[in-house]
Amino acid sequence: MKADSGAQRLLLDLADVDAEIARLEHRRTHLAEDAELAALNEKVDAARDDMVRAEISAEDLTREYRRIDSEVSGMASREAKDSALLTAGGLAPKALSELQHELAGLGRRRANLEDEMLSVMEQQEAVTAEQQRAAATVEHLDAEVVATRERRTVSLAAIEADAEAATTRRDTVAAEIPADLLAVYDKQRSAGRIGAGLLRARRCGACRMELDRGTIASIAAKLSDDVVRCEECGAILVRTAESGI
Repeated sequence: MKADSGAQRLLLDLADVDAEIARLEHRRTHLAEDAELAALNEKVDAARDDMVRAEISAEDLTREYRRIDSEVSGMASREAKDSALLTAGGLAPKALSELQHELAGLGRRRANLEDEMLSVMEQQEAVTAEQQRAAATVEHLDAEVVATRERRTVSLAAIEADAEAATTRRDTVAAEIPADLLAVYDKQRSAGRIGAGLLRARRCGACRMELDRGTIASIAAKLSDDVVRCEECGAILVRTAESGI
């Protein structure tokens, strides 16, 4: 295949632009903000789980407090009634003894329940603190998520702008390259390989492989408008003054 050496050199500009577009696409699909958001979302989920657990514990403790409080109130009413009977007098000795024994038992039971109530109240304080901590954590993380999403939008917009500019440059350069030469280049790239590379110091600028002396001698014997391909990667080898042949 033949192509003007100047047109071949344009392939290097095209390869540079294509490399830039590839880098921009990689940046677009590997945004640092995406990794940050994934980590933040995990933290938010964990904090919300903590908050839910604290809310469930708070509800359980509230029910337990009400149960104990109801028992204590019932015992207090019964103690008041029994105390009134004692104050009124006129009870037989056996009934008096039983009443006194019941009052003593009620007092002990109420004291135990009041200790339980105090323990529940202490647990409620701890759970409330945990709720507040979890809620504050969720609020803080939600704010970080919002800020990170805003930074992601800015980063993505910058990449899109750079990609658009690079695509425009590519179109401009490609328009100056003969269609048949461009087709060879694009076919190489469609296979997932670099389309063209500068031959420099016996190395292919596309795959970086060093060419043997026989291959270099063969290339040196070709005319400037001959299109040379790398035997290793298939890229178009562009020869310039830097090629040293």
